[in-house]
Amino acid sequence: MKKIILLLVLALSLNGFGQVIKDSIFSNRLDKYRYLSISLPPSYGKDAKRAYPLLLALDGDYLFDPIQGTLKYAYYWDDLPEVILVGLNHTTDTERDEECKVDETTGLPEGMGESFFEFIGGELLPYLQKNLRIAPFKIVAGHDVTAGFMNFYLYKDNPVFNAYISLSPAMPLEMETRIPERLATFQTNMFYYLASADGDIKSIKDKVVTLDTQMKAANLTKVNYRYDEFKGCSHYSLVPFAIPSALYQFFSVYQPISSNEFQEKIVVLQSGYVEYLKNKYDMVEKALGIKMNIRFNDFKAIEAAIIKNKAFNEFEQLAQLSRKAYPRSMLFDYHMARFYENNDDLRMALKHYQNALQLQEIGDLTKEMMLEKMEELKPQVKKK
Repeated sequence: MKKIILLLVLALSLNGFGQVIKDSIFSNRLDKYRYLSISLPPSYGKDAKRAYPLLLALDGDYLFDPIQGTLKYAYYWDDLPEVILVGLNHTTDTERDEECKVDETTGLPEGMGESFFEFIGGELLPYLQKNLRIAPFKIVAGHDVTAGFMNFYLYKDNPVFNAYISLSPAMPLEMETRIPERLATFQTNMFYYLASADGDIKSIKDKVVTLDTQMKAANLTKVNYRYDEFKGCSHYSLVPFAIPSALYQFFSVYQPISSNEFQEKIVVLQSGYVEYLKNKYDMVEKALGIKMNIRFNDFKAIEAAIIKNKAFNEFEQLAQLSRKAYPRSMLFDYHMARFYENNDDLRMALKHYQNALQLQEIGDLTKEMMLEKMEELKPQVKKK
């Protein structure tokens, strides 16, 4: 596996995102090989210490490609974090049905179903974690039978997955009531996405609707939950619509500050604009296990809110964040200059604009801009 992964990293560095490696793992519990499709994120070969969330797609033979397409598009806009995508493939429908076998009287995995359940948690995940840099945040996705089957991990006290993409799940006995009951007991952040369609299979749709009703009635304080019913879609055609909806729902906190977020959540605040920015990135780390640098454009959004609301003292707080995020850039000195300039300490403002000239340009902050700011202030400083 390690040799294959190294070859894939080399291919990714040469050709960019989109390369897929085929791999296999022998399962002692299933007594056979299971076949995998693996897609590593674009930066995997560039940062040897960075770990990535895992997205395991059951029914990888047909879910892998639409998920990969969604990720590729989102990476371009930096809307979703990079993840390691693994597709677990089924060779036949018979194999799929056997491995998702459930006892009709207990509603729990039995026979080959029990072995498949243990294979994923006890063999496949340890295998992937040993050979790939996987972060604590793990997503599982399934459709139909596998979507129902993956919910069994919620029956465990410590589920191996944090997030579930349940696409038109075929649920065994009482699962539509057990899932909300289990989710209500967890003290850590969980994510659950559920999808159906107006043209879905009736026996499946009825239970999905019941599940949604139970989820909305439950006290799910730690659960990020969403249900979509797609109009004009069937049991199968809902899949390409649901995948991006699920991923954008799970990773909404990761996305850059949008114009809607700015208008509806930030600029309407009376104060605490810098605190909002800190909390946004703290939530990314706490909920998703992803530690990331604050985007320059998010700094600009908070800067705009400060100016619009004349909360100029917050520039000093913003400067502390910018120095940590971009220590070699002129961003810190620019923010401190704005702080002093708006508090009528023009000499200190001029000093920070001068300091900025010695540092790296970033975004729209250029040496030419700093010189212009200095020229504007010099006459006013002399008058004082």
